[in-house]
Amino acid sequence: MKNISIIGSGYVGLVTGTCLAEIGHRVICVDNDKEKIRKLQNDILPMYEPGLEKLIIKNKKAKRLSFSISIKKAVKDSEVIFIAVHTPPKENGEADLYYVESVARQVAQLIDKYKVIVSKSTMPVETGKRIKETISSYCSGDADFDVVSNPEFLKEGSAVEDFLHPERIVVGVESKRAEKLMRELYKPIKAPLIITNIETAEIIKHSCNAFLAAKISFINAVANLCEKAGADIEEVARAMGLDKRIGKSFLKAGIGYGGSCFPKDIEAFAHIAAQNGYNFELLKIIQKIDQSQKENFVKKIKKALWNLKGKKIGVLGLSFKPNTDDMRNAPSIDIIGTLIKEGATIKAYDPAAMKKAREIFKDKITYCSSSYATAKGSDALIILTEWGEFEKIDWGRVNRLLKVKIIIDGRNMFEPEKMSRLGFKYISIGRN
Repeated sequence: MKNISIIGSGYVGLVTGTCLAEIGHRVICVDNDKEKIRKLQNDILPMYEPGLEKLIIKNKKAKRLSFSISIKKAVKDSEVIFIAVHTPPKENGEADLYYVESVARQVAQLIDKYKVIVSKSTMPVETGKRIKETISSYCSGDADFDVVSNPEFLKEGSAVEDFLHPERIVVGVESKRAEKLMRELYKPIKAPLIITNIETAEIIKHSCNAFLAAKISFINAVANLCEKAGADIEEVARAMGLDKRIGKSFLKAGIGYGGSCFPKDIEAFAHIAAQNGYNFELLKIIQKIDQSQKENFVKKIKKALWNLKGKKIGVLGLSFKPNTDDMRNAPSIDIIGTLIKEGATIKAYDPAAMKKAREIFKDKITYCSSSYATAKGSDALIILTEWGEFEKIDWGRVNRLLKVKIIIDGRNMFEPEKMSRLGFKYISIGRN
């Protein structure tokens, strides 16, 4: 058992802390948001993530997990300190590391014996070096510590599973002492442990996210070609995915990626490359294709409805992906925003993201209680998130509820022929 503190109890910090407690460590999660900590102490989560609430309650009861606003107590009582604070993008795309530096300064003033400080948030290469410099500058005397880079690879909607049963664990270290401690920390998890230097670990994280985003943008670009050539993107992707060199994951055509990671990390990676004298043009193309997918989808809606002004459009799905309530950079934001500007009235439903959606759209849209309430009286129904719940919809009932029998599917959830037989004009991505 290790004594661990997690500085920053947002998405990454909360999942990391809870899962480390689950594998047997004693963990204290810290945040300067008093209201968030109060809620966590009362088992109220700040976000929706399958399986997380159950593990929090379990490990709190077992006295392995606690929450506090006191960074002083957390650092004093811990031998491993994870930094999991927000690293938002600046206007130029560079990651804003103000919160990372702030935590490093505070930790420096509290070190009284050997500590391992672990960067868990996605940080640009050389951040570990800057953390080390900051701690050395602000500590009193000769502080005994090591800095480690341990990037997270958590997918929203399956984060608990991803942490407890990962495909690999990446740890960047500078000393054998830190390596030994990190090996002990992760010993209960059966997965390949990749030990590198700090800079390599930092680049691994950005490289992974950029490559996955590239797969999404590539298949979306091919989907646009399929529409013009009369091909079927679903069959193209299926055949490509059977090639073991390519793999089927992230080969799903649609309206583009979203979330807190891909957009931010690609922008930051491009900035990192530029700072190091390399023009990473591929990243700019990935971003351009992603943005064009949302614009193309709006064009599909306009083509199907002729004029958007005065039209009532039902929207199924608001979160950037299923099994999460995360609305950060969700394609729905840009798409709905454009539809509203064009004069359309929006009715929307999402199984988990309605509260977050209200914070974004306020009273600009109507919030519905179900898929059927969304469809009722609408001139078209559009699908923006591929929630499993939508696969169970009674389409006969939807047909009777819609004013005009048009479905525009931004996630290719259904078979065109089947939807046509059910009486709909069905429009999707990369299929004719």
